[in-house]
Amino acid sequence: MSRTSSTETDIKNMLTPLVQALIRSGKILYIVLFLIIAFLVYQLWTKKEGTLSVEYDTALIQEQIKNVGKLVVTEGHFSQVMTYKDQKKYFANLITFDKKALVIINADVTVAFDLSKVTYDIDAKNKTVTITNIPKEEIKISPEIKYYNIDQSTFNEFTGDDYNKINKIIKANLVQKIDKSTLKSNAKNRLISELSKILIVTNSMGWALKYDGEIVESNAQLNKQMAN
Repeated sequence: MSRTSSTETDIKNMLTPLVQALIRSGKILYIVLFLIIAFLVYQLWTKKEGTLSVEYDTALIQEQIKNVGKLVVTEGHFSQVMTYKDQKKYFANLITFDKKALVIINADVTVAFDLSKVTYDIDAKNKTVTITNIPKEEIKISPEIKYYNIDQSTFNEFTGDDYNKINKIIKANLVQKIDKSTLKSNAKNRLISELSKILIVTNSMGWALKYDGEIVESNAQLNKQMAN
């Protein structure tokens, strides 16, 4: 039995003997006045209970969002081997000086969502929680680069520019590999799993969750809206 139903029963049990006593005495005016006062007291009591309930629900939802606000990290590892070549030509390409190296790359990659950056509005009157911002993923690439079989000449040595160029090529290749892998989708699934906790709480309390202007009713719908 709910708190409101219990309150109604208590008030009814308290008023019934008094009303019957007034009826027996024939004092109808007193009965009417008494019923009006009782109604006002009941309205005041139930309104207070309703306000407390909304405040309680709001506090629970805020606490749940706070619990969700953590760092979600998905990790991956990528390896690749590349051969870097460069050639300098002199005297109308009659003389050339080559340099090359075998490069082995092992990279640890993380895709993270900082859920402490999720922003939201709570409309207690309409019992609605609106997610106003979900942070984008943060991709961190930590490559370990090793050079083997370095071959160079006096007139075409490895310089800092070569190493910078190799680093750019490696990063571009890794970004392509990450995009083709399931790393981002796995991270997104973990993100939706965390956000679904807010959906479960709001639904259990009879509240609504909104994102991107629409009511969210399922994880699949949240996933679809985030993809837009």
